[in-house]
Amino acid sequence: MIKVLFQIKANKLIVQEKKRLKQEQKSLINTNVISENELVFSDEYIMQNVRIVNNFIKELVNDYGIDTLVIKEFKIAPMILKVASNISHLHILHLLEESNLTYKICNAIIKTNTINFISIYSLPTFLLEMLDKEKITVESRSEMLFMSNFMKDNNMENFSSLYYKTTIYLHLPLSKEDEEDFIGFININKYLKNIYIDKLNKNDIENILDILYSLKLKNIKIHISDNIHDLELIDYLKKINKKNARTNGILFKIDYSKEYLEDNLMNQIHINTIKTCIFISLFLISSIVFYVFYSNYASMQKVDDIKKDIQETLAKGEEKNNEEEIETDEQTPNEPNVSIVSPEEPGKASNGDVKYNNDVASLLEINEDTVGWLKVNNTNVDYPVVQAEDNDFYLKKNFKKEKDNSGWIFMDYRADAKNLSQNNIIFGHNMYYSGVMFGTLYKVKYSSWYKKEENQIIEFDTIYQKLKWKIFSIYVIPNTNDYLIADFSSEDKFQEFLNLIINRSIYNFNTPVASTDKILTLSTCSNNGKNRLVIHAVLLTD
Repeated sequence: MIKVLFQIKANKLIVQEKKRLKQEQKSLINTNVISENELVFSDEYIMQNVRIVNNFIKELVNDYGIDTLVIKEFKIAPMILKVASNISHLHILHLLEESNLTYKICNAIIKTNTINFISIYSLPTFLLEMLDKEKITVESRSEMLFMSNFMKDNNMENFSSLYYKTTIYLHLPLSKEDEEDFIGFININKYLKNIYIDKLNKNDIENILDILYSLKLKNIKIHISDNIHDLELIDYLKKINKKNARTNGILFKIDYSKEYLEDNLMNQIHINTIKTCIFISLFLISSIVFYVFYSNYASMQKVDDIKKDIQETLAKGEEKNNEEEIETDEQTPNEPNVSIVSPEEPGKASNGDVKYNNDVASLLEINEDTVGWLKVNNTNVDYPVVQAEDNDFYLKKNFKKEKDNSGWIFMDYRADAKNLSQNNIIFGHNMYYSGVMFGTLYKVKYSSWYKKEENQIIEFDTIYQKLKWKIFSIYVIPNTNDYLIADFSSEDKFQEFLNLIINRSIYNFNTPVASTDKILTLSTCSNNGKNRLVIHAVLLTD
């Protein structure tokens, strides 16, 4: 049993575990009598009388003008937050234990419905974002150790100061440490709107813009307090503003020199505007055409090179299998042909499970994450499938684990590639312009494709067996994850899921699907990432 002490100090209600009680406090356990602004409850009494304790705290808050709840230990925090919920004047929380905030306590804070500010020693980024979404402001007390002038100049002493910062100051040129901390700050921060710069040159501007562009920041104003005289530099900044105003909203605000303003500024603007418009138009058009062409060509070339290596590996694997079959037939002509493969060779898993589909298994020589091969008729989808420990790794890595924006075709990390899950999910990028990965999967939306019976059969072979699947649902849906469930708690739940995805289909395939079946799901983005294109197919057991 835990003894919990409630104390009132000024406008604060302080709660802590009481390990030693005074004689007069022992008599107060399981009561609701105040003695010298102190009250002791047992945890058992609190949990059995949540409503009574809640009403009691509400009276204390009203009578003593309390707006702050202070909890000293994490282990009593969920219980105290539960009995302190829905008390309108109690909106500040201080957690004094010098530990990282847990999800359980974070969830309990949100459920109070009244707390809008918390002070905590430290917390993970995802919990900070979770609280921020509920409009709860966080102050972290753990100090940050830093070396850079950037962190010092902007008073970034703790994690929450990085997260909520709206305005920063940059003293150029940036040192290596300043640049690293600036990039780290951008990755954490969610509210940045203004950057102030004292002195600059063209190289510094390009460096800062490269960082902001690479981290995909938008709607930022860069204020330049330097008294600029260089007309070429001013024109350069204007060009950037015109370009960014239509794209990401990163704009420069310039403090012109008095000399420049007095020197017939309007005449210069008219001349430069005509020249700039012509130049920027030609430059943008040619740059876009070149970028699209080069990007598509590079993607296709890289995938073609990988496919060549894959085909060579498959050919070698086939030759080796043929040689082993010949040797086995010569040694035991009256016995079935069985290949015995060492753990280091493709064809056998690290746990000793024999992989019967040796064609696909031979690709383990290139990538040990290989789990199968996917082929969709009359599209370019004809690739080996990989599976990592999460669903992020192959978003930017190809089959050889090299950095590649096209990524690779990969199976959901929760799926069971050997025994098959109820829902076996496979993802791939929609590289529409190059046509690689799931870039040609858009064809499945057209009746000329999905009404052909040959197109309704998908081949997804695992390294254990060769399998065929028949399409029963195709649809496009706004971003959701309700179809990304690998296994279900019961057949009834699975049947509800099947009914849901069948009803979404753009076409009635009349393909029978039962709750005892296993299905395949292909998922890719559509409409520039706003929607998802989804295909469901059922495993053909015959």
